[in-house]
Amino acid sequence: MKNAFRAAIAGLSLAMSAQFAHALEKVVVGTNWLAQAGHGGFYQALADGTYEKYGLDVKIEMGGPQVNNRPMLAAGRLDFLLTGNLLLSFHNVANDIPTTVVASFYQKDPQALIAHEGAYKDFQDLTNAPSILIAKDSQFGFWPWLVSEFGFKDEQIRPYGYSLAQFMGDKKLVQQAYATAEPLYAAKQGAKVTTYLFADHGYSTYANTIEARQEMVDKNPELIQRFVDATIEGWNNFLYGDHSKAYELILKDNPDMTAETLDGELAMLKQLGLIDSGDTLEKGIGAISMDRVKDFYQLAVKAGIVKDDKIDIAKVATDAFVNKGVGLDIKKKFNP
Repeated sequence: MKNAFRAAIAGLSLAMSAQFAHALEKVVVGTNWLAQAGHGGFYQALADGTYEKYGLDVKIEMGGPQVNNRPMLAAGRLDFLLTGNLLLSFHNVANDIPTTVVASFYQKDPQALIAHEGAYKDFQDLTNAPSILIAKDSQFGFWPWLVSEFGFKDEQIRPYGYSLAQFMGDKKLVQQAYATAEPLYAAKQGAKVTTYLFADHGYSTYANTIEARQEMVDKNPELIQRFVDATIEGWNNFLYGDHSKAYELILKDNPDMTAETLDGELAMLKQLGLIDSGDTLEKGIGAISMDRVKDFYQLAVKAGIVKDDKIDIAKVATDAFVNKGVGLDIKKKFNP
């Protein structure tokens, strides 16, 4: 009799588990590059079951040098897209692409210039550098702002091939960098560098933003809220808790990455306050200020980066899914 009862309970448990698993909603999120610490919150929420707790079956589609995930969102192949910064979102609105930013996981854009330590006295002095390595797309991104705001000159530009070789061989050379990447790679090669983060000089864009299709915002906001909340929890656990399981998934997706590099990137995320700073300290990770979105749009128009000065900011982003203090309890648990 007892065995029959136990079998019945076991059968009920399996049935309930199957029903719960069946109830999970499939969600596909595309990233903007190969798996790295800058994607840690997503991998953490996947690894520790947070997405599942929120009723989500999440698949991460990794970006990379041969992968452009951006058109996949509008085409319906992705449900969410981790994107670079607000310039791309302005472009979407200007071209009537119906997507909108629903969370911002970097409060500061990691884009920067790096120079050999001691070569220049400050950021303004970089305008005296004989040569600055700038990629083609960046010449239409942050470069016009550097020119109009600080007096950098087009004559300084040299093509950047995403390699440190030139930089390492010339102590006066300056180059563009991602603050969580190139400075670490240069250090490994024995170079001491100074990193000049654009965000510390007024370049106020959000970065690592999450975009969703406007159709989903209108018709399924509850799904967006669950995904955003779960990812915010993931980021808090990744930054302040045990991130070993997330590391395992990142290294599986990107075998060229190492745990040592992930540690270095994570340290830079914290040191530079890229994720948890400013508004997030009271409103939670992912925070968005619509006033700040508007301010950066005006900066971009003034600098000539954005040509359309009639963009509807309400179509660029929404703060409806953030600023709710989600995850602050998790952070407090690790930092009482």
